[in-house]
Amino acid sequence: MERATFGGGCFWCVEAAFEELEGVESVTSGYAGGHTADPTYEEVCSGETGHTEVVQLEYEPAVVAYEDLLEVFFTIHDPTTKDREGPDVGSQYRSAIYAHDDDQLEIARAFADELEAEGLYEGIVTEIEPLDTFYEAEEYHQNYFEKNPNDAYCTMHAAPKVEKVREKFETTPSADD
Repeated sequence: MERATFGGGCFWCVEAAFEELEGVESVTSGYAGGHTADPTYEEVCSGETGHTEVVQLEYEPAVVAYEDLLEVFFTIHDPTTKDREGPDVGSQYRSAIYAHDDDQLEIARAFADELEAEGLYEGIVTEIEPLDTFYEAEEYHQNYFEKNPNDAYCTMHAAPKVEKVREKFETTPSADD
């Protein structure tokens, strides 16, 4: 089992999208990239802690490659908008990849460079850096979309990302859907 950590806007949306993938065993919402120990959601939302809302995946690389996770990541958010994803604005919503080792760091940087070279995105602002510390978000944030599928934010922002993953990556809805 390996880990990957991504920030691409509100963690509810990113979490819901990655949970669709075969080989992803768990997705945990949390915070990374800041300077305050054990931040709370309210502190992160203030923009004062420097953290990004992220998800940390545990995945089976024999089933889903890190490059596949990067493809999904760049598909489900706009990596060209600084400190913003959809209606969410602030540094905590920035696009970021937090690498767990030098291989992930190298692969992520090369992947982003290739997307730019191919002209798929112009001006990628995704931060790609080593993961320092991951802090798990409060329990009520975990599996938020699954627990709150009719929440207005979820229906407007998370559900379209889930559908995009299902269509583009040929996943099938879980039995819970």
